[in-house]
Amino acid sequence: MNHALSTPALRRYRRMALITIAAVYFLILVGATVRASGAGMGCPDWPTCFGRWIPPLHESQLPADYQEIYADLGYAETRFNAVKTWTEYLNRLTGVAIGLLILLTAICAWPCRHFDRWIPRASLGAFIMVGIQGWLGARVVGSNLQPGMITIHMLMALAIVGVLLFAFFRANRERMNRHPMDGVDRRFALWLYVAIACTLLQVTLGTQVREMTDFISRAQGEAMRSSWIQAMPWFFYVHRSFSALVLFANGWLLYLLLRSIGLRHLLTRLATAMLAAVVLAILSGATLGHLGMPAFIQPAHLLAASLLFGLQFLIWMGYRRGTVHGRDGHQA
Repeated sequence: MNHALSTPALRRYRRMALITIAAVYFLILVGATVRASGAGMGCPDWPTCFGRWIPPLHESQLPADYQEIYADLGYAETRFNAVKTWTEYLNRLTGVAIGLLILLTAICAWPCRHFDRWIPRASLGAFIMVGIQGWLGARVVGSNLQPGMITIHMLMALAIVGVLLFAFFRANRERMNRHPMDGVDRRFALWLYVAIACTLLQVTLGTQVREMTDFISRAQGEAMRSSWIQAMPWFFYVHRSFSALVLFANGWLLYLLLRSIGLRHLLTRLATAMLAAVVLAILSGATLGHLGMPAFIQPAHLLAASLLFGLQFLIWMGYRRGTVHGRDGHQA
């Protein structure tokens, strides 16, 4: 391996990948804000917005019969709202900017092939997935915000995060090797999978709750937001109660790490951040449930769940890498 080439290349890639990962999380937050504010159909067409690359500022700039035009296309409720239109348009611009960031990340990954061939492969994969995500975005608009399509769109965003985190981790694997796993409590592996399983189940229930929220909001309207909870089916209450088990599983993971390898270990610091994400998700979820579903809390709840996914994925990769490296080291 050519260290003279790989060291500056890795540093450049690590910085670029970290910025891109943060940007993708920002896009998830922006997308959740657009959805919570009801601005998802602020642009009833894609990739243009009201037939323009730059949307209008006033309804007077549109054809007098624009509502009939969009009604014929299946959007009978279309009515120009400058705030919602520009909110959705800025969301799209943010997505384009982050797509370019992921392209730059893939370009920066190419020289790192001498260090780890999976870095450019995963980075290129993330860029391809962005293209698929753009197509899904068009399908979301074309379906008039069908909840199932929105959920698939969100899951693809998490998949992109996962691929980027995988590449970022591979670029930092030598740092992880400096954090041996020999002293980790033997129960940690089992509880890690329990925590991941609990989180996946909770996220699945959460997507069902979010889709039901969309149905209820359409049926009752924004004016009845405070009464949406009363119309929720049984899985909302399961989702709310199951959060206690998620908190326990992730808290127990942190406890096992604290007592076996201490707070200074990288894995413990990641687990601390993971537990903070769980607490944020629970607090924001409780606020939604008890304060009438305030719109500004919904993005925080989704962001916390997304951060929890990313942190658990990093912990799993770190633990797996550390145990495999330790085993290989002992064999050597």
